[in-house]
Amino acid sequence: MVPPPPVSKPHVCLSTVLIMTSLVLMDAYLVEQSQGSRKLGICVMVAVGDVCFLLVLRYVAIWVGAEVKTAKRGYAMILWFLYVFVLEIKVYFVYQNYKADRKSLDLIARKALTLLLSICIPALYVLLVATEHMEYVRTFKKKEDLRNRLFWVIVDMLDVLDIQANLWEPQKKGLPLWAEGIMFFYCYILLLVLPCVSLCEISMQGIGIMPHRMMLYPMLSMLTVNITTIFIRGSNMVFFRDARVSSIFMGKNMLAIGLKVCTFVQYQRHQHHVPL
Repeated sequence: MVPPPPVSKPHVCLSTVLIMTSLVLMDAYLVEQSQGSRKLGICVMVAVGDVCFLLVLRYVAIWVGAEVKTAKRGYAMILWFLYVFVLEIKVYFVYQNYKADRKSLDLIARKALTLLLSICIPALYVLLVATEHMEYVRTFKKKEDLRNRLFWVIVDMLDVLDIQANLWEPQKKGLPLWAEGIMFFYCYILLLVLPCVSLCEISMQGIGIMPHRMMLYPMLSMLTVNITTIFIRGSNMVFFRDARVSSIFMGKNMLAIGLKVCTFVQYQRHQHHVPL
């Protein structure tokens, strides 16, 4: 009988602290936005929810810590899905509270919310990939190539979060209700699915991982992030006169499309020249 792999306790503790800290800070936003007697009810409700989530996290985080030194990332995908699913539900209610109180121009709190998401979500992804624990990746060049590809995933997440942040950061003129709903849930789906695709690709490669063959995520992100977000930002700028549209991220997406197309063409040429 094969003994179970050892659990990386530092990895378990770090991921648990990161997840629970971000969720508790989101709870603080929800409680602070509540008024009067409603504040106590919200406080009790989010506390019960966090306790239930922590009970589930106790087991999933241990399973993730047990597979961190292996080539598998199945439990990491489960943990990512659970975390983003719960976090984005909290973000939705915070955003709706800000929308209901447009006179409140608490700029620092809104910017802090964007900063919190921009740090915690990519940081957890880096923890779950755990390239420093991939002892089966022995060459420095291969490990650096893998880190470079993971960096694109992080940049794409920040791109998606920038679009989502437009909904709660102060605007001179708000978007139509249907446009806000589409933007929020489109970003929600991307944050749920795309990092899972990257983790799945790493897991499928196994011990003999070849970063230059990981083409599923780059092509999928080119369609769903690079191309689509250019249209989203362009539409917001042209039709809704949104002054907060990030022209820097639009330029990043145009460059990313060119780079990914070139990479895909080179990969296809390499495949044709590889002897059978």
